[in-house]
Amino acid sequence: MDPCQTPLPPRAIEGLRLFNAGKYFEAHEELETAWNEERGAIRSLYQGILQAAVTYLHMQRLNYAGAVKVYGRCMKLLRPWPAVCCGVNVAKLRADVTRAADAWKQLGADNVAAMDWSLLKPVEWDEP
Repeated sequence: MDPCQTPLPPRAIEGLRLFNAGKYFEAHEELETAWNEERGAIRSLYQGILQAAVTYLHMQRLNYAGAVKVYGRCMKLLRPWPAVCCGVNVAKLRADVTRAADAWKQLGADNVAAMDWSLLKPVEWDEP
């Protein structure tokens, strides 16, 4: 069975809801639980989304190096997935996180307080 055709488990759903509410730490916690409970390949999608949440969390905390480092991990995990998987618009998530990370890097470590916070976009997904 195609892993992208499986429904999201409750912890992943809660993680996405928290992510979209801007509660990135809490989103990370829920998605990490979903990732740890999953044994199939889809677990790397959950891990990629949680790394996106951690990227945004580091940005909120003005942690330049942390955001750049976790962004790289995030993209490695999200890159292999199709445009839409389990109802999650993975292509848009990749593009949104990349746009935010590019702006972050352009600012440089000394200017991150000037970040355009509107670049931290929610995850688009088919909420049940």
